[in-house]
Amino acid sequence: MELKAPREDSEEEAYEGEQTMEPVLCYESSNTSCLRTIYPIHLRVALYILFVLIIILTLCGNLLVTVSVAYFKQLHTPTNYLIVSLAVSDLLLAILVMFPAMVRTIETCWYFGDFFCQIHLSSDITLCTASILNLLCISIDRYYAVCQPLHYRRKMTGHTVLIMVVVCWSISIFIGVGMIFLELNLLGVEDFYYKHVACKGGCVLFHSGTSGVIATLISFYLPAVILLSVYLKILLVALKQFRSIQRAGCVPSVKPSNTSQTKATKTLAIVMGAFLSFWTPFFICFIIDPFIGYSVPLELFEVLAWLCFFNSTVNPIIYAFFYSWFRKAFHLLISGNMFKSDISETTLFTN
Repeated sequence: MELKAPREDSEEEAYEGEQTMEPVLCYESSNTSCLRTIYPIHLRVALYILFVLIIILTLCGNLLVTVSVAYFKQLHTPTNYLIVSLAVSDLLLAILVMFPAMVRTIETCWYFGDFFCQIHLSSDITLCTASILNLLCISIDRYYAVCQPLHYRRKMTGHTVLIMVVVCWSISIFIGVGMIFLELNLLGVEDFYYKHVACKGGCVLFHSGTSGVIATLISFYLPAVILLSVYLKILLVALKQFRSIQRAGCVPSVKPSNTSQTKATKTLAIVMGAFLSFWTPFFICFIIDPFIGYSVPLELFEVLAWLCFFNSTVNPIIYAFFYSWFRKAFHLLISGNMFKSDISETTLFTN
């Protein structure tokens, strides 16, 4: 009796081990179904809570930015129109990309059909590219504001900003639609993809080495280099202007100026640090994956993709909540005062 019980337990454990090792399919009735990984229930619940919070924060933050600029007349400036364009791209990303990506990441299967998979992937590429290009447009606007302040109002007009926004979104849509619906991402690897990768219940962004290099150069690497160059130029010009003012003796005290300069430097560091921290790891893996036999784990891609998505969550903090007039606008909107009286002409800042 005492020897029999342990043997039965071990046989049961072995049977359970064999059961967990058997492949689980996304669609049991299909012989072309993808394999599914079933995570423990407590992990799945925790991930759903985390991702839902990220999506809600992204929606609320970017919606507040958009409504604030649209409602308060004092915020109707070229710079803020660019910030709204960025907020709209991040807002759409939360709706069209982040929510279905949450289900795919946790359930490890795609249950929304092939056509919506194409929409999802093309929206992913389009909106992420638009977000990056909008950051680039904002950096160009800041360049003229700091480096060429006398020509700023003449060059950065509403018409100029409109052209920048149209070009930004046109490039993004061209890349997103072309890569997925025209299957430009599969150029040269079509046979390999349909024989070894494509399966029912899967929705992954597969790409050849050539398409990956071209797409990432346009969507990330070139904008990143330009962003770094522009912000470095802004910082150098700001330092030069500060030193000129010091030498001219036009400041009553060095300490307040130093404080202001330190704040500007920190702002630039936050902007570029967040952008590069969130996006660089994904695009490094994305561009090298085809050249190392597609050996980057899918789970790692999922983690890095969500790191990129999280940049859309913090963008409102970096580009909007940082400024006191936006914080005042948010407070007025959240408090419900806009429903009690017309506060659209409220003075949010004096200089």
